Amino acid sequence: MEEADRPRGPARPREGSDSAEDAPRRRGKRRRPEQGGPRGAKEKKARLSAELFGEDCEISHDQVYEFLKYAALGKHHNAAQPSWCHIHHQRHLAQVVVIVLHEVSQLHFYRFYLQFKHLRKSFPHRFSLPPDSANFIASMCREGVSAKHHNSTQASPHVFNGHILKSTNLEQDPVVQKYGGKKRGLTTYTLTVQEMKENNYPLEGSPGCLHFVHTECNSPRTDSSPLFGLDCEMCLTTKGNEVTRVSLVDAQGQCLLDELIKPETQILNYFTRYSGITRKILLPVKTKLADVQDKLKKLLPHDAILVGHSLNADLQALQMIHPSVIDTSLLFARSGGRRFKLKFLAKAVLGKEIQCENKLGHDPTEDAQAALELAQYFIKQGPCKVEELNLETLLIAQKASEISQQKSTLYLQLNGVQQQSSEGSSIPQLCFLDSLRLAGQQTLLLGRQDLASPGSCQNGQRPSNKQILQRAIEEVPLSSFSVVQFSLHSKHVVPALIADICEKMRIKLGDLLTLYAGPFGKDFCLKSVKKEFKKYGPVRSLTVITETHQVQRPVSAVTLDCNTLIKELEMDVENERVIYMAGVKKSLTETNLQEKLSQLKDLKALFLPRDHKDGKRQSYCFLKFRTAESASSALEVIKRWATMGSKLKSRRALTPSHLNQWINHMAHQDTQSLQEGENVLYMKKKQVSMCEQDLREKLKKLDCRIKKLYRSLQNNTLCVVLLPGTNSVHRSLSGLGLMGIKDDTGKSMC
Repeated sequence: MEEADRPRGPARPREGSDSAEDAPRRRGKRRRPEQGGPRGAKEKKARLSAELFGEDCEISHDQVYEFLKYAALGKHHNAAQPSWCHIHHQRHLAQVVVIVLHEVSQLHFYRFYLQFKHLRKSFPHRFSLPPDSANFIASMCREGVSAKHHNSTQASPHVFNGHILKSTNLEQDPVVQKYGGKKRGLTTYTLTVQEMKENNYPLEGSPGCLHFVHTECNSPRTDSSPLFGLDCEMCLTTKGNEVTRVSLVDAQGQCLLDELIKPETQILNYFTRYSGITRKILLPVKTKLADVQDKLKKLLPHDAILVGHSLNADLQALQMIHPSVIDTSLLFARSGGRRFKLKFLAKAVLGKEIQCENKLGHDPTEDAQAALELAQYFIKQGPCKVEELNLETLLIAQKASEISQQKSTLYLQLNGVQQQSSEGSSIPQLCFLDSLRLAGQQTLLLGRQDLASPGSCQNGQRPSNKQILQRAIEEVPLSSFSVVQFSLHSKHVVPALIADICEKMRIKLGDLLTLYAGPFGKDFCLKSVKKEFKKYGPVRSLTVITETHQVQRPVSAVTLDCNTLIKELEMDVENERVIYMAGVKKSLTETNLQEKLSQLKDLKALFLPRDHKDGKRQSYCFLKFRTAESASSALEVIKRWATMGSKLKSRRALTPSHLNQWINHMAHQDTQSLQEGENVLYMKKKQVSMCEQDLREKLKKLDCRIKKLYRSLQNNTLCVVLLPGTNSVHRSLSGLGLMGIKDDTGKSMC
C-alpha cells in the first residue's frame, strides 16, 4: 500500500496495473533479434553504413547525440535516423556500449598507432571529434545538460518553475546520508523498532493493536534471511480501511498467495479505480480476514522479512504484527520526509511499467513483486549506485513533461493547433542517460573522468581501470545502454610531454613523406627529376645534397619502425577498401573523373583533396570501394591502363581519409610546436623519454582492456569508442571516434 498516493479519506488510490504475466523482472533483459518468418529464413543483423570519407569525417556533438539516440531508442520513440551514418535493422541491436578513453586524443592514436592493435583492427568506421569532446561526454553522462544544447564547459543547473536544482553531492544525498556509501547486508535496511513506531507500524502493546494477530516470526534475522513481498488492496467500510485482496510473493517473484477477502462490515466505497474490486467480484467470496491471517502465518518462515511500499498500511489493514520489514518508500529516501511513488520507482530503477492507465485497478501481485525487486536492487547495488540514478531530477523532469503535455493537449482542444511551449526554459534539461532511463531503458555508467565515481569508492580515490573492467564485464550484459569510462590516470600527461609528442609526430610525418634518390650525373636536370616524381603525387620541395644514396627513406630514431608502421597501415580495416591514385589532371572535373573511372567495379566514393593553404585541388585522389576485393581488382585495372600509356599510378591507401584533415591541422601548428618545444628543454631528455615510455605502456594496457571487454559483449552489440581529445590553453587536440557492430566472428560489421 502507498500512503503517498492516499486521497482524502482513509483509502489509498492507485492508477491501474499490468497483468500478472508481466510481473517477471525486466531489469537487465537484453533486446534480442525478433524471431519469426519462414523456417530457415536468414536472421537479420544490424549493420552500419557510414559515409565517412573525405571532408565529411569530422562529426559534431549534435551528430554523435543523434546517432546514439537512434541506436538506443529507434524510430518508435521519435528518434531520427542519423544523417551521417545509417543504422540498418536497428531493432536487432542487442545493446549499445560506449567506451570513453579520457585524456586520450587523435594524436595519441596515431603517435602510438602500433600499440592500439585491437582498436585499429576491430572498428571499421572512424571519425574526428572537436577538441572539447570531454565536456560533451561529461554533459551526456552526468552533468544534467542536454548534449544537444551543451555550449559551456560548466554544467548548468536544472531549472523548474523558477527553482534551481543543483546536482546532489554524494555526501548530501539522503540515501547516502542515511545508509553510508558502502554495500551492506539486508539486515541493515530493515526498520528499527523506533522507525516502525514513527511510521505507524502495528507493534505489540501499541494502542489499537490489542487484538492484532502476530505472525510468530521471532527467529533472529541474518543477511541470508528470506524476503517476501506483500501488498494489499482496500475498500472503505463503516470501520474504516478493510482489506479486500492480499498478495504474497517469494524472493524469486513467485506468487504464493493471491486471495480475495470479504469485509465483515458494510462497504461504503470499493475504490474500484484503484483496487479493481467491484460488488460483483466480492459477491461470491466467502474468505474472511482470519482465514488469510492463518494462511500467512503458515507460509512465512520464522526468520522471514516482509517487503512492501508503505507496508504499514497493509499490516494495519491485515491486523497483523510482524517484527522485521523493509519499506521501499523509506528505503529510497528523500529529503524533507517526502516519498517516491512505487510506480515511479519501478519505471526509473527497474525499467518496469506498473499500474498502467489502461488497466482498471492495481494488481497487488505485481506491486508486491515490484517492491521486492526494488529492495533486492538496493541491497545488491548499494546506496551509491542508487544515488547515481539521480531520481529526484528524473521525477522533476517527468512532472515537467506531464505538465507540458497537458498544456499542449488543452491548447489543441481550444485552438486546433499545436502549442509551442512558452515555458521551455522551466523544463529541466536531462542528461542523455537520464532521458534513456525515462524512456524505459536500463542504463549503466561506470567510471568518471574528474571525480571519483560515487558507486565505486568512498575515500575519494578513483576506481582503477582494472576495477572498471571487472565491473563492466559483469554489469554491461544487464543493461541496454552502457557508458564505460577509462582514464590514463597518468601524472605524466603534461604540456611539455604533449609538445614533445607533437614535435616527434610532425617529424615522423615529414620523414614518411621524404625520399632520398640518387646518385645522379653531373649534368642532371632538377626540373626533369621533379617531373618524374610528380607522377606519384605532388612534390612539395626538392633539395640537392652531396651524399650518394639509393632511393630510400630517411633513417632516424623516430623512423626506425616506419616499415612496420606502413605494413600495418596497409592492413588497417579502414584502408583495405581504399586506394590512392596519383597523376590526376587538375583540369578534370569530378564528373569527368567519375566517368573515366566508371570501368572500376563497385566504386562507392571519390575524394579529391584540396590544398589547405590556397584551396586548390591536388593531383591525386582517394577511391573507396564496397569491398576489399573490388579495391584489389581496381589496382590491377589501373596497372593495365599504365601499360597502355596512362599516367595514373595507384596503390593501397596508407592514411585514413580523415587523417588528411588532421595532418593539415598539424601543419598549421608547426610554429606552435617549435615554440612549445622550448618548454621540453626544461625537462631532462631522459625524463621526457621515461614519461613517453610510461604513456606507451598505459595506452597498450588500455587497448588490452578494451579487447577483453569487447570479447565479452554479445553479438549484434553496437560498440562506440570515443577518444575525447583536449581543449586547453596549452594546445587543442582533436578527438577520435571508432565504431562497429560485433558479429559472430568477434569483428565488426559494416
